[in-house]
Amino acid sequence: MRIAQSAHRQDLLRAFDALLQPARFKDYGPNGLQVEGRAQIGKIVSGVTASRALIEAAIAEQADAIFVHHGLFWRGHDGCVTGWLKQRLALLLAHDINLFAYHLPLDAHPEWGNNAQLGGQLGLQATARFGEQDLGFLGGRADGGGFASADELAEHVKTVLNRPFVHLVQAGRAQSDIKNIAWCSGGAQGYFEAAIAAGADAFITGEISEPQAHYAREMGVAFIACGHHASERYGAPAVAAQVAAEFGLAHQFIDIDNPA
Repeated sequence: MRIAQSAHRQDLLRAFDALLQPARFKDYGPNGLQVEGRAQIGKIVSGVTASRALIEAAIAEQADAIFVHHGLFWRGHDGCVTGWLKQRLALLLAHDINLFAYHLPLDAHPEWGNNAQLGGQLGLQATARFGEQDLGFLGGRADGGGFASADELAEHVKTVLNRPFVHLVQAGRAQSDIKNIAWCSGGAQGYFEAAIAAGADAFITGEISEPQAHYAREMGVAFIACGHHASERYGAPAVAAQVAAEFGLAHQFIDIDNPA
């Protein structure tokens, strides 16, 4: 059964754009309405990635729109609608479902974005921004305390996010106090050097590449990779819930598990 209240897709698009300000960002793909569905929207399903599993779950929940962080189209795509892309598009079009996707704007929002929400989950409060396009957050524990060691911080992250992690730190520094913490969700391992330059004692992100292990060991700054998906589960439902509440719409977050 659909709820009585609904909003036009263009009104929702304007609301998402006003909140996330995509024009401010140089991004890897289009932000906003990626696939047009029915004009009136009564229920929004949010998720991390516009995977076929999420689309199928949204269909089962009779959603009119899907709001995600990782959409279908990225810079460098060859433009061919085949394979997995054809299958996902076919489902959206057959069921007349709108797809809204916001990438970097969703990471960056100071209150509802991925980084702000990840910090909230971990009990961290940002006092500064760093890195390209100011996507990285820098701060410390919201209660004003610290962590007795990098190991203690890593265990805290593991407990809160309920995920295994990669934790690297210079030998002999594992028991040092951790007060200045930098974080940036997803595939932000390239921000590690900027986090070190900003004075971080530890850096939390989703992924790790080969160079970061050496930087952590050589610079004495802890590096914690907690999973791309695990670090980005919080922004999409937070933003979608805000906009849905503004229009009196139904909203449901569906978390499609991803070990990456």
